[in-house]
Amino acid sequence: MARDDASSSTTSSSSSPLQSFSKMPLSPWAQSLSSDERGLYLIHLLVNCANHVAAGNLDAADAFLDHISLLSCAAGDAMQRIAACFSDALARTVLRRTWRGLYRSLILPTSVSAAAQAAARRYFLTLLPFVRVAAAVSNQAILEAMEGEKMVHIIDLDVSDPTQHLELLRLFATRQEGPPHLRITGVHDNKEVLSQVALCLTREAEKLDIPFQFNPIHSKLDHLDVESLRVKTGEALAINAALQLHRLLASNDQVGLMTNHFPSPDSVLSSSTSTSSFPSSKLDIFLASLWSLSPKIMLVTEQEANHNTGTFVERFVESINFYAALFDSLESNWPRQSAERARVEKELLGEEVKDILVGEGMERRERHERLDRWVKRMEMVGFGKVGFSYYAMLHARRVLQGFGCDGYKVKEDAAGCFLLCWQDRPLFSVSAWRCRRF
Repeated sequence: MARDDASSSTTSSSSSPLQSFSKMPLSPWAQSLSSDERGLYLIHLLVNCANHVAAGNLDAADAFLDHISLLSCAAGDAMQRIAACFSDALARTVLRRTWRGLYRSLILPTSVSAAAQAAARRYFLTLLPFVRVAAAVSNQAILEAMEGEKMVHIIDLDVSDPTQHLELLRLFATRQEGPPHLRITGVHDNKEVLSQVALCLTREAEKLDIPFQFNPIHSKLDHLDVESLRVKTGEALAINAALQLHRLLASNDQVGLMTNHFPSPDSVLSSSTSTSSFPSSKLDIFLASLWSLSPKIMLVTEQEANHNTGTFVERFVESINFYAALFDSLESNWPRQSAERARVEKELLGEEVKDILVGEGMERRERHERLDRWVKRMEMVGFGKVGFSYYAMLHARRVLQGFGCDGYKVKEDAAGCFLLCWQDRPLFSVSAWRCRRF
């Protein structure tokens, strides 16, 4: 997709193979482009536009947006849809930086509702295998870690969907030594969601004859009081954190607001080398508090991308590469007229793109980081890596085979973590951790 060095303006480079495109009239020449040629041209336009937005060249940015609008299409091929998504985010960025009052008056009220985003997440779970594979791998790791345990407590930091825990109940029901007394603590900021999940899991536990208790915690993750998780003596604890921890990185901007600069993750990581040093960010403090609960295992699933650091253009290029792969995977497996696919792209992925590019300070929540940074953060507060078993890999591949598409892959890195890929591009990581004592 886009070049990694695109932070330098492509308009100033006469050697670019796309340069000739920008000198030609849009119509009727553009109509004769093949899909691949149009995709390359749209990338060229988008990256140039991002450079002008970053530099404050608003007239030039507006001209590029006008050009992009004539070639992009929310109902077109994958690259046309990507261009429509990212040009929307760029236009909002221009408006926010130039006329903040107008932006807040006209743009914010049209944001996608929480209910619509929840529905889009459910479609994402159905249409793409990444979350299901991560859940299957995590369940296998939990099952192995809890072998022989009679009292098991699982904390899920986002219990928005009961599917993973329904499968885990069934796995525990077939355990050779019999099922444990199981308690699941679910965290969510919607009471109705908590009630629905509790009812669903309780009914399944009764069918399977598993002693079960559901402990609902009504809270946003960044306001969560760890003491409310009520971990009891004698319980074997597992913690599941799927696509949630990156949102706590926004709290680092509180420091920036007070000191008029924004600390990089490198400075945060280097400021603390053990649990004896006081962590310097809300995420570090939260991870340290989870470590203090002494979990037998903690599972972390995160997007494999860097949308938290760098210049605006670097963040733009990183995000267009990441989301283009997701759009491409949807394009390859679901028809263009699919309403569910369209909702995932617009109401979930599109909203994430806008958050990454338009959001400022604490408002920007989608601050994805790569696995190597999560490894540093987890090890810094006292966690040690746990490699996944052969059975976990086998289970992951069976889930992918059941999905019926060769483009999805699972790879194991040198540290024993799993990377979930579309073609050869890692898009999500799954890692397992244990509480390491000093």
